Amino acid sequence: MTAQPSASGLVPSRLGLGLAALGRPGYINVGHGDDLGSNREQAAMRERAHTVLDAAYDAGIRYFDAARSYGLAERFLGSWLARRGIAPADVTVASKWGYTYTAAWRVNAETHEVKDHSFAVFARQLAETRSELGRHLDLYQIHSATLESGVLEDAAVIDALAAAKESGLRIGLSVSGPRQADTIRRALAVRRDSVRVFDAVQATWNVLERTAEPALRAAHDEGLSVIVKEVLANGRLTPRGIAGIPPDACEVIRAEAIRLDVSIDALALAYALAQPWASVALSGATTVEQLESNLTAQRVELPRDTLNQLAGLAMNAEAYWASRSALAWN
Repeated sequence: MTAQPSASGLVPSRLGLGLAALGRPGYINVGHGDDLGSNREQAAMRERAHTVLDAAYDAGIRYFDAARSYGLAERFLGSWLARRGIAPADVTVASKWGYTYTAAWRVNAETHEVKDHSFAVFARQLAETRSELGRHLDLYQIHSATLESGVLEDAAVIDALAAAKESGLRIGLSVSGPRQADTIRRALAVRRDSVRVFDAVQATWNVLERTAEPALRAAHDEGLSVIVKEVLANGRLTPRGIAGIPPDACEVIRAEAIRLDVSIDALALAYALAQPWASVALSGATTVEQLESNLTAQRVELPRDTLNQLAGLAMNAEAYWASRSALAWN
């Protein structure tokens, strides 16, 4: 299950664990509220996160992904690493800056996070992240960079990222929205003193949303690690969420899962793992049971006819992102 080192120097497992749904009481994954149940106190959430992290580590997962805006995800991850006595060299730990969590541990908050890609926020959040993750922090990513935010043109931010890279930190960006590919291509050109600033890119890619793929291939070819997020389309590519996608795609995915005797989530993850340019595919599991189902993707060999069928199911990018925006926090 261990991935080969990329040119960026990151050596993660092929399957990673993202903590977006584990670090806060509300998220947009389908059925997230049902997974958490009624007890969403911080102590209960911490224990849940530790339990899922234990299961992931024991199953061979070595890549863990958090963010400043994922509630207390960094704190939960940092306390788990300390409790297990895991050395920094034994895992790849990534986090992100640029969004501030503002929901105050409420599911029904009017605003859950606020985006700000300024130098001041980078400096503040890097210090906060280091206080939670310490020497375990390997990769620090701009959270949902876009061309519109101007972050890739901000000389102060780019200089700060380059300085952090010189100190030994790997630098990346995550992207979001229908123009992911444009943002990735712009990021590949960002350099300081002829040195490329970014070592990794994290993008939404799944059966329904593949528009970033050419840019991700280019990033891989230039030596960046490519982390694939939202492989399960925020729970829509799972048994309980599949009815929420276009009927034609729903029918094909259900039929292929039955034919191959795999779960829908494992089919979707196996499809991501089959991409030669993908370094890591993230599981966003909230429960051990979900994680165990996700892990079976590593044993699935998709036949050529299945790969061809899945390749034809992508939605229009604008339609996909509009449907994602309509998902409720729960």
